[in-house]
Amino acid sequence: MTERGRRQLRQDASSLRIGSSGMHWDGQCLTVEIDEITVPWPSSLAGVVRLYPQGLVNHPVELAVQGRHRWSPIAPRARVEVALRRPDLRWSGSAYFDSNRGDAPLEQAFRRWDWSRMHLSNRRSAVLYDIERLGDEPLSLGMTFDEDGRVTPLAPPPPVALPKSAWGIARRTRSDAAEPARLTRTLVDAPFYARSLVRAGLLGEPVTAYHESLSLQRFDTRWVQAMLPFRMPRRVGR
Repeated sequence: MTERGRRQLRQDASSLRIGSSGMHWDGQCLTVEIDEITVPWPSSLAGVVRLYPQGLVNHPVELAVQGRHRWSPIAPRARVEVALRRPDLRWSGSAYFDSNRGDAPLEQAFRRWDWSRMHLSNRRSAVLYDIERLGDEPLSLGMTFDEDGRVTPLAPPPPVALPKSAWGIARRTRSDAAEPARLTRTLVDAPFYARSLVRAGLLGEPVTAYHESLSLQRFDTRWVQAMLPFRMPRRVGR
């Protein structure tokens, strides 16, 4: 989460390096090498993350008018192995990998969104997206992914309001009527963003969803913008 100048970018068909960190794809595994200094309390963060997709998806979706923002669920289901040497931490588990690209700042296209990802039976995964857009109608997306990469549209279940975050960020999700959604844990609580674990129901199954709520209206306020350099420093010349 460090902004760097153009001279610190190196990229080819299978690898990307920004400053002292980078990632490489060998056709089976995405290897991410991390070598950074944390903020706001300086300390060393270094190690390797390896992500093994369990099925690849080629399904870009336009989220904003005129295609200004695009989301691609690349590996809705994956296995991850984390091996840090500073600090000395190791773990492995299930994972998800996607991409967001845009031609304009997010706050110029969206008011807010709620997103969630969950694993289903038969090695399937699902994603739900509810987006409030500027200058366009709201967008509600639902889709499931098979391990062979097939994408199937999903009619989103009814909306459910969740408790607001400690910073007052509204959280909403969707769940089968027979399985009321409930917030089980807040993982990240920031002035404009919340990431949470939610228990819900989808397609008749009880699921644990990784959920995020993003307020671009809050992000665009002066006091939040003034705080960003403390969380995302700029090292343009290095």
